[in-house]
Order: sequence, then C-alpha cells, then structure tokens
Amino acid sequence: MSPRRCLIAVLATAAGWLGRPPARAAEEAGPPPRPMMIAEAKMPRGFPTPGPVGQVVIKEYPAHRLARAAADDRGVDSVFMRLFRHIKRHDIAMTAPVEMSAPEPGGGGSPSASMAFLYATPEIGAAGPDPGDAGVVVEDVPATTVVSIGVRGSYTERTFGRGRERLQEWLADHPEWTAAGPPRTLAYNSPFVPGLLKYAEVQIPVAASPPPAQSPAPE
Repeated sequence: MSPRRCLIAVLATAAGWLGRPPARAAEEAGPPPRPMMIAEAKMPRGFPTPGPVGQVVIKEYPAHRLARAAADDRGVDSVFMRLFRHIKRHDIAMTAPVEMSAPEPGGGGSPSASMAFLYATPEIGAAGPDPGDAGVVVEDVPATTVVSIGVRGSYTERTFGRGRERLQEWLADHPEWTAAGPPRTLAYNSPFVPGLLKYAEVQIPVAASPPPAQSPAPE
C-alpha cells in the first residue's frame, strides 16, 4: 500500500470511529466484534477474524505456507525489505498479518527474532530456500491452535511483552491447556500506520492438557 492510500485509509477509519452509534445491549451481549483496525491487505485463506482487543481467546488456524527470514543487527525494517523483495521476485501478493517470532532472551529490545510473510494459499510457490536469497526459507505450517490476545500500540517489545505476560497468566489459570510452541505475534499494519492505530495479536500455540493420572483403586 502506498503512503497516500494508507493515509486515506487512516482518515476513513478515524471518521468511521467518530460516526459510530453507541452499541445496543443486545449487540454487546453477542460475540466479540472485530476490532477497529486499518485493513491494508487481504488475509490468508481460512484465517480467523482478527480480535478482540485485550481479551484472551482460543483460535484455530488452518495449515498455511509462509516465507521466513531471521532478524539481524540492522533491525526489523531490513528483514521486512528482504521478505518484500522475495515476494516481488516471485510475483506473490502481499497479505496481512505478518508473523513475528518472540525475541531470544537478551535480544537487546528487538521485537522479533524472525519475521515471516504469509502466502495467500498453501498452493503458492514451493517449500525450501529461495534460490534468489538463501536467507529466506519457505515453510509449510500445520494447522495450529493458539491462545491469543489483541493489542494496540507501536510494534515494540514492550507492547508484545505485555501481551505475552497476559497469556502466561491465562495459561496458569487454565490448566486444561498447555503451551505447545514458542510465542508469536501477528502484526496487521505497515510502518505507514501511526503507532496509536496499529493492531496486532500476541499468541502462544497450545494443546489440550492430558487428563490427570488416576490413583489405583484400593484393594
């Protein structure tokens, strides 16, 4: 999306927020609404609706394909452009969100250890290293269940870290679920969107906990 089109989207979204009528009680009692956010690209096929903000929910994601690159000391903008060149080189459409993995301990405040662009469908391209850039690897991701929370604000480790803390607290209170993978963030907005309007979802893959072992019956 060009800066001009992004600005138009920002203004249109803000106008929609200001003109929105108060929610009725019946509407508030229904399922959580889609968060007010600036949609800049289509989502991959079968992905669940974004949201809600500040509420922990369980989500199911279908199997999908993505292109991943590790972060380096030049920052996330460098990784973003590397992946952007990958999709342009192969004539692949941009989608949203962009996946960002949680940083390693002592990562110097970086919001991500790696970044991935998601393909619109798993049939696009082929898995494996990009022949034009071995630092970009196309991966097939199986269907995944996650615990998720929507967050607003600039894409910083501080913003994402607060989300991870909320998810860890939720898992501690819900022993029926167990973490099944490292945290990730799904970032829905480009650098052209002001930090106040950015939306993302912090997630942890989960699996149902095994039932507790039963004590043998007394003889």
